[in-house]
Amino acid sequence: MSAADFDIRVAAVRDAWLGRSWTVEDDVTRATMRRIAAMLDMDPDAFPRGAEVPAHWFSLFCAESARQGEIGADGHPAPGVVLPPIPLARRMGAGRRVQLHGGFRVGEVLSKRAEVAAIEPKQARTGTICVLTMRHSFSVGDRPVAVDEFDAVYREAVPPGTASPVNTGTPAPTDAAWSVQRFLPSTLVFRYSAITWNAHRIHYDADYTRDVEGYPATVQNGGLTMQLLLDAAVAQAAGQRLDSFTARLTRPISVGDTVTLAGHAVADGAMAAWVAGQDGALCAQMELRFA
Repeated sequence: MSAADFDIRVAAVRDAWLGRSWTVEDDVTRATMRRIAAMLDMDPDAFPRGAEVPAHWFSLFCAESARQGEIGADGHPAPGVVLPPIPLARRMGAGRRVQLHGGFRVGEVLSKRAEVAAIEPKQARTGTICVLTMRHSFSVGDRPVAVDEFDAVYREAVPPGTASPVNTGTPAPTDAAWSVQRFLPSTLVFRYSAITWNAHRIHYDADYTRDVEGYPATVQNGGLTMQLLLDAAVAQAAGQRLDSFTARLTRPISVGDTVTLAGHAVADGAMAAWVAGQDGALCAQMELRFA
């Protein structure tokens, strides 16, 4: 596809989809909380009815539920079913900007209003890409909980047998005030994918991941990476309420790796945190603000 044809097709998708919105509701049940807590290696009975849920756990709810017949070859819903039919074959999460407004409790109904906020074609080091920004506004009734602007990057498919282009690696900071090592077993990725209803095959199908997407091994779920880093950072800021955060994924992590979650101490209500891969490369970074 020529650059001109690509721009024309993206413009048509933007005209049809920009500003489109829909709503997904989810019951915050004890059964779901038991599964989330167990997945995060916590006491499954720690969240009885009426208990407050950590505010930054909102993204574990209100998953899109495409029918099985609507799933594409990569495991995502087929283009145009849930997300715009952007004319590039591969999609991965890239970053988030989140504002937290208040918590929610077990037994409440959490609602997500999803909106197509931006569709931007770009030329990157790895070739033609397109950045889709989704704005997800969460609430309980009329009470706002969080607004999450999430960026997904679409890129061209690599030829069969070709390695997917990957950032060679910027070294992670070495001046951490705290750090936690986390092993990322396939069982953890499976449980997170089940809770968030994510069937992207790069997280569990090694043959597909190598032969089609060009990665050397199954790929860690970026949402899980952010979840683990958020939990670790919030634990280090005990007694302070998380107000907002921004996050960016900079390098894929393989399932089965051991990573280091690390960060600085809170200073003037702010904290920088990051994920270092097994080779010390920076894989994700986050800026958090506490009230």
